[in-house]
Amino acid sequence: MFECVGLPGMIDRIMAEAPFGSRVVVAGVCMGTDLIRPLLGINKELDLRFVFGYTPLDFRDALHLLANGTVRAERLVTGEVGLPGVAAAFDALADPRSHAKILIDPHSDAAQLQQARPH
Repeated sequence: MFECVGLPGMIDRIMAEAPFGSRVVVAGVCMGTDLIRPLLGINKELDLRFVFGYTPLDFRDALHLLANGTVRAERLVTGEVGLPGVAAAFDALADPRSHAKILIDPHSDAAQLQQARPH
């Protein structure tokens, strides 16, 4: 079972609902203090695993793929903006149907979000 929400109480809830012998993978990031009932995990022999998602090797490999041209990142960039437009970029990213990745160009004065230029 996976906990990807990160809200207080979710780990405990999943532990309560997990079948005997389950692995509970915690990927959600709870930014505050959270409580669990260890007896749930002990009685059900749960495996509670916390994950980050990426390793330094993943980043290294991705950078090599970008550097040697195997992966073309410009297709991922759906918009561009300068530093004055950072707030607008975050607003646009709130709608997953409108943008995937927005490039922030620190040399640009663009405050309005622009469609990505073809490269």
